[in-house]
Formats: sequence, C-alpha cells, structure tokens
Amino acid sequence: MDKSDVSVLFLGKAEDATCQRALEFCQRSFRSVAFALGKWGDPAPPEFEAWSGDLVVSYLSRWVVPDRLIRRARLAAINFHPASPEYPGIGCNNFALYEGAAEYGATCHHMAATVDTGPIIAVRRFPIADDDTVASLLDKTYQQQYELFEDVLAIVLRGEPLPESPERWTRRPFTRREFNELGRIDPGMDAEEIARRVRATSFGPWQPRIELAGYVFELRPAEPAGR
Repeated sequence: MDKSDVSVLFLGKAEDATCQRALEFCQRSFRSVAFALGKWGDPAPPEFEAWSGDLVVSYLSRWVVPDRLIRRARLAAINFHPASPEYPGIGCNNFALYEGAAEYGATCHHMAATVDTGPIIAVRRFPIADDDTVASLLDKTYQQQYELFEDVLAIVLRGEPLPESPERWTRRPFTRREFNELGRIDPGMDAEEIARRVRATSFGPWQPRIELAGYVFELRPAEPAGR
C-alpha cells in the first residue's frame, strides 16, 4: 500500500505496548512521522516548538499539548481519550467505577486549549461488567481506543474530512485534585462508600489510603478469618 503524504506528529506514552502499536501503524501508513514518547513529569519535547505539518495525534500522551502546536497542524490536531464523553480529564475509569456507570468507552476529539473540551469526532462504547476492576476496565478501554484509532486514521488515509459526532462532553474535566481525593478513605465513611472507593482506586501498587494522627496508611484486603 502506498504511504500517505500527510505529515504526522505522534505524541504518546513511553513504554506502553498499545501506544507503540499505534505509532507503528502511523509509521507504516504515512511517509513523514515525527514522534515523542514520554512519562508523567517529562519536559515538553522539542517538537512542541519545531514541528509544523498536517496532523497531530495525541495517544495516551503525558503532555498537555499547547495551543501554539495545535494551531500549526494544517489538517487537524486530534486526541484519543481513554474514556467516553461523560468522563473528561484525569482518572476517568476510576470515576466511572466509583459512580457505578453501566458503560464506558473511548473518544476521539479535536484538541483545544483546555484539555478534553474540543469537538468530538467519534466515540466507541462498551458495557462495564459488575466484576470489572481498574485493571480490567483499562484493558477493555485500550482495545476499544486502538480500534477507534484505526477507524479514524482510515478516514484520514482515504483523504476524507473527519466526521462531526453529535455527542458532547457532559461535564468539565476531572482534575488531579479530585482524583487524589477519590483515593482517600475517611474513617467516618460507611461500608458502601469505602467499598466504592476501594474498587475505583485499587490498581497494582496504587491503593486507596487513610490518614490518621498525621500518618498515611495504604489499604490492603483483610485476610480471611482462620488463616
């Protein structure tokens, strides 16, 4: 297959298999692909100042893409957000689990100066199972996000205009402060509230915490009686 002449800047997450898969798709499909992969806290890459071209693709990127870069994309600057439009911002899957949402998804949208507020291009949705955890929901989301990525990039490769979804963001983006607060357990909370927070914020080494007498404790599941 002939490669497209559309020039691409791909911004993604370092050391992530799904992100690498998306980057390799771009490299197979477009003649000119600049890219930068990073982690939380990494400095902005030089491409933020030096690149100009047709299409910016943000895919699990750990950077907030500045407006000056967005405006240099001649075709579009798009983001693949690992959540449905009900959950903009950070910690989206965590809040979906906390709220007991029936479904979740992935969203492709045009980038704007404020994160997760730009016009929506397309959305993929799927049901949340009663036994889904943070880890299992992320796995499902990343699969749907990649399939959405292929769908949208196929439109670009055909030279067609990106669609306009009728869907809209339903709230302001969740903040880091709100996400951190979700992982805090207060001794005065009832058992149901604690269970919701534990389900929503337990993920590998990251666990909900409780603060007592100036100390911070991370929660662990209780051992069954008799063991």
